[in-house]
Amino acid sequence: MNVIIVDDDTLVSLSLKTILEASGNITVVATGKSGKEAISLYKEHQPDVLLMDIRMDEMNGLDAATSIITDYPDARILLLTTFSDDEYIIKALKIGARGYILKQAFDTIAPAINAVYNGQTVFGDEIMNKIPSLINASDSNSNEGFNWEAYGITSREYDIILLVAEGLNNKEIANQLCFSEGTVRNYLSTILDKLSLRDRTGLACFYYKHR
Repeated sequence: MNVIIVDDDTLVSLSLKTILEASGNITVVATGKSGKEAISLYKEHQPDVLLMDIRMDEMNGLDAATSIITDYPDARILLLTTFSDDEYIIKALKIGARGYILKQAFDTIAPAINAVYNGQTVFGDEIMNKIPSLINASDSNSNEGFNWEAYGITSREYDIILLVAEGLNNKEIANQLCFSEGTVRNYLSTILDKLSLRDRTGLACFYYKHR
């Protein structure tokens, strides 16, 4: 798997390169120090995953990710930061980043890259726990502006999507809707298929992105 690392701290980039290449299945094909470099490096190498810091001089990671995803909608971008900043989290969801994790959790970075490469969406537990309250605070009209019916989502399926987005597990959803856990699993499987998603984390992110 080919990966590009972009971070304005050279020591961090070198450390990440060492950690990732030690995992055995990752090759770091290039490193950069700014958002503008990220854009040019992505165009040159078109890596499997771009691992990029958010706070950088000249152009930050969120703006660079927006530009890259505009030109390459299937780009797998994993954002890395020392800050679980609320505004960053919301923007990362909206632009279509595949993940947002904290630098402090070095041991989770290689697994997160592998998950993103395999089509999953990765937001650390600390960040995922914050998302429902952030979105509810910023927008009280949860279903405006997006046509779920265009994806064939029924009203009952939408109810389940809402509960998944609120962080409920299958048992809790089953209890709330008076279903069996098996029925919930079947609904989730159908929903993921309709939306071409792989897992419930991706479903939650899809929901918040389209709020």
